[in-house]
Amino acid sequence: MAKMHTRRKGNSGPTRPLRTEAPAWSTMTTEEVTTVVNDMWKQGISTSEIGMVLRDKYGVPDVKLATGKKITQILREGGEKFAVPEDLYNLIVKAIGLRKHMNNNHKDVHNKRSLQNIEAKIRRLVKYYQSTKVLPVEWKYKPETAEMLITR
Repeated sequence: MAKMHTRRKGNSGPTRPLRTEAPAWSTMTTEEVTTVVNDMWKQGISTSEIGMVLRDKYGVPDVKLATGKKITQILREGGEKFAVPEDLYNLIVKAIGLRKHMNNNHKDVHNKRSLQNIEAKIRRLVKYYQSTKVLPVEWKYKPETAEMLITR
């Protein structure tokens, strides 16, 4: 399948092995993983970075196999609230940065197109999250007020 905003095809990547339980060499218990996740979140580390650190530093190949829950579910049970999902958050941060760049560089047509593509992705993602009831139906992305959306 082709990538959305390029003329190239996507490159294939490795697939995870089909597993229903954590491998034997993964020695962390559910409680240990949960405390590490909560501690790292309090330090300001994002959920995707938490997953990578758990994989690389602690030897947890998959948090869901180790605990039965995803990282966001663990954080929600710990009392955390998310204004927007992380993938939408990252796209909004990228759009804000590009808007600041476009204010200084008006003639940069390549990044103008890139900004249009990013905001199109944001609108599609918002539509998806509204249909799955992660975001309320009246939620809208407005570039003028986007910086207020991304505060944690």
